[in-house]
Amino acid sequence: MLVPIGCILPISISSSSNAIERMRKDLFIRTCANGFPFSRKLTAHNSCVNYLAFSRNDGRWLASAGDDFRVQLWDFNQDDVQRPSQTYAGPSGNVLSLDFSATNQYLISGGADNLILRFDISRLASGSGHGPSPAQDVYRRHDDSVRCVSAHPHQDEVFLSASEDGTILLHDARAARRLSAAQGTIRQETEFTGVQTHPIMEHIFATSDSHGQVCLRDTRMAFGPLSSRSNDGIVQNYNTKLSKRSLSFLSNPESSSIIFDRDGSKLAVTMLHWFPTIYGLSDPNPLAVLTGHNHPDGTPVPPGERTYSNSCTMKSGAFGGPGMNEDLLYVAGSDDFRGYVWKLPELSVLSGLRREIKVDEWLAQEWTGVCAYSEGQWSTRYVPLQISTPLCRLNGHRSIVNAVAMHPSLLHIVTSGIERHVILHSPTQASPVVHHLSETPSEIRTLGDHDASDPARFLRALIGPHATLHEDEAGDEDETISLFDHILREEGEGDVFALRRWRDNDGDSDGEDDQLVGGVIDSSASSPSIE
Repeated sequence: MLVPIGCILPISISSSSNAIERMRKDLFIRTCANGFPFSRKLTAHNSCVNYLAFSRNDGRWLASAGDDFRVQLWDFNQDDVQRPSQTYAGPSGNVLSLDFSATNQYLISGGADNLILRFDISRLASGSGHGPSPAQDVYRRHDDSVRCVSAHPHQDEVFLSASEDGTILLHDARAARRLSAAQGTIRQETEFTGVQTHPIMEHIFATSDSHGQVCLRDTRMAFGPLSSRSNDGIVQNYNTKLSKRSLSFLSNPESSSIIFDRDGSKLAVTMLHWFPTIYGLSDPNPLAVLTGHNHPDGTPVPPGERTYSNSCTMKSGAFGGPGMNEDLLYVAGSDDFRGYVWKLPELSVLSGLRREIKVDEWLAQEWTGVCAYSEGQWSTRYVPLQISTPLCRLNGHRSIVNAVAMHPSLLHIVTSGIERHVILHSPTQASPVVHHLSETPSEIRTLGDHDASDPARFLRALIGPHATLHEDEAGDEDETISLFDHILREEGEGDVFALRRWRDNDGDSDGEDDQLVGGVIDSSASSPSIE
C-alpha cells in the first residue's frame, strides 16, 4: 500500500542528520522519476474542470470546479474515493478559481459570473452535511470575471480577489475590521489575472496582470486610507519581459497565473505562449525556466513532436513535495494533453547558475538561440537556468490539461482540463485512498488534421448557450474536444515575440496588430540548462 512519504523516514531531522535528509530526498525523487503510471478517473462534473485545490495541511478535501456551475468536494479520508462527498451550488458562470481558508472552515470560489462565493465546510467535516448546499456568503463587488481568490494564511475571514475589471479587493468578514469599499480596493486599467497571499508573511501578496506585470505588494501600503497608501503597495516588480539579440523589441507575455511554494521562498509564473518561470521571493530576476525540450529520459524531443506548450486556455501550476520539508517539484498542464513534473534545484544553485549579461556585452555578440529576460532594451539581460528535462510526464487525458494539484502528504497528483473528469495519478497501484488503480495508457492522442466541420462547430460554440456544458452523452464531450482541437490548430504554439511586442518608447504591447507566427521559440542553444 502507498503510504505518505513522510512516514517512510523520520520527518524531524536535526542539523547533524543531513545525510538522512538527503536519503529521504533521493528516495522521493527516485520514486517520482519512475513516473505516475497508475490512475483513476474521478467523474462528477458535466463539463470542463478548470480548477483543483487540496485543503490546507492534511489535504483531506479536494475541491474541483469548472464550466458546469458546480463545486465538488472529494474526501481523501475515505478508503476508496469514487464520488464527491458534497456538491455546492450557487455559481451562475464558469468557476475559475478555488481556495480554502486558513483552517479549512471555508471554501471560496470565483468565476465568470463576477461573483465570489464562500461555502462553510465545517459541518461537512463533522459529518453533518447532506445534499447540495448553497453558499453561506455571496460577494458582488466585482464588475467582471473573478480570475483568482486567495485566502489569508492565518485568518479564516480574510481573503483577496483579482478580477478582469482591473481591481484587487480585500475582503474581511470581521465586522469590526472592515474597510470601506474604496479603502479595500486596488484599481488599475489592466485586467488582473492572479493574486496570491504569501503563505507565511500575512501582509505580503503577489499579483499578475494581462500586460505581463508581476508585483510583490504589502497590504499595509496597498489598502486603507489614502494617507497610508504608497505605490499601490508595490514593494517589488519582477522581471518578466523577454529579449532576443536578433530582434529590436522585447516581448511581454501575459502572466496568466502565479503561485507561491509552501514557505513562500519561490514564486512561479505561468506565461501565455511561453514557459513556467521560477523566481525567488526577494529576487526580481528569474532563476529558472521550465521547458519540455527533452523527454524525461533526457533525449531531445524531435522536430514535429508535440511537447510542453501553453497557447490555449487558462492554466495554473502547483508546487509540491509530499512528506518533504520543502517543495521539490513543480507541476503544470500543457496543450499537448499531458501534465509535466519538474524537479527544482535549491535556490542557491539556481542563483549561481543564472547568467548576467551587461548591455555592452549583449550588443557586441550574436547570442544565437539565447532568450534572456530584461526590464528594457537598454537594461542588463538575465539568462536563467533552463530545466529542459521534466522529471516525468502525466498521461491519461484526451485534450488540454489546465489544472493540477499535488496532495500535501500522499504521492498523488490530480489533473483536469477540457474533459469532464479529474484524473488522480499515483506512482504505485496501491493507495491508502483509492482501491484498484488502473494502469494509465502511455499513448497520447494525436491532434488530427483540419476537419471541414471545424468552422461550423466553432460558430455553434460562439452563438450557443454553453459550448462546453453537456449531459451524460460521451458524444457531447467529443464535440467539446473537437472544438478545442480546432482552437489548437489555429492558435497553438504561437511565437510570443510576434504576438506580444514591447518597446521602451511605448511601454506597452503592440501585439494586437501582429500576425500569428507559428513555431516554438528555440531558447535552448546557449542558455545554461539542466539536461
